[in-house]
Amino acid sequence: MTALPAPKIEAKRPWNAARIAGTALMAFWIAAGIGIATYLYSVYNPALIAQYGPRYLSGLWITIQLVGLSVFLGAILSVPVAWARMSPNKIISGAAYVFVYFIRGTPLIAQTFLIYYGFPQFRPQLEAIGLWSVFRDAWGCALFAFTLNTAAYQAEILRGAIQSVPRGQWEGAAALGIPRLLAVRKIILPQAMIVALRPYANEIILMIKGSAIVAIITVFDLMGVTRQAFSRTFDFQTYIWAAIIYLLIVEALRHATDWAERRITRHLKR
Repeated sequence: MTALPAPKIEAKRPWNAARIAGTALMAFWIAAGIGIATYLYSVYNPALIAQYGPRYLSGLWITIQLVGLSVFLGAILSVPVAWARMSPNKIISGAAYVFVYFIRGTPLIAQTFLIYYGFPQFRPQLEAIGLWSVFRDAWGCALFAFTLNTAAYQAEILRGAIQSVPRGQWEGAAALGIPRLLAVRKIILPQAMIVALRPYANEIILMIKGSAIVAIITVFDLMGVTRQAFSRTFDFQTYIWAAIIYLLIVEALRHATDWAERRITRHLKR
């Protein structure tokens, strides 16, 4: 009769500086959350919620539209920009580098102001080519600025992800006689997307938080509605509710990213 092996006793984790700091930080955020919840409960105003709640939903929808469209259009624009960045032609790669360098090196609010206040100076030229109807509206200017901004960042994400794929994958596809475009679609991009997923999600989150600046140019997105509500009520909780909504959006995106990552990497787990 063989003796059963003794159960393993896991050693307790030591309380080092990193664990103490992490626990203290977690306790701080829990205390802050309890404090905010207590404050909102104490100042809860049903009339305020009834009056401005639908406007918050309308502003939230405008924010989602603006970010969604700009990210989608930016993704389309990022493909030729990323290709140009990887081009062996120095003129093409240099032009793409200047575009990416300028966009990534200047604040989004400055780019938005340049378009919102600068393009009206060229109204006759824009009317001549039929684009004034787009840029005479603050929403159109914001969409254009956000599209250019996220296109530059997405181009760098895509370029880095493609270049992270081992060269042997390209060589193997060529050795099998697979056309280059088919190899990119079936072999390179699926591997690149695993690398690019998290940076893409971070870019979308940054765009959502950065979208609040369009309130300055009279777009009534979520932050624009919040500023309007505060200017009429001088109630600080209007900004707290906006912050909570932004936080919920970010958390939803984070969980969606985790789910997508588990789906596209399930073949890598054993």
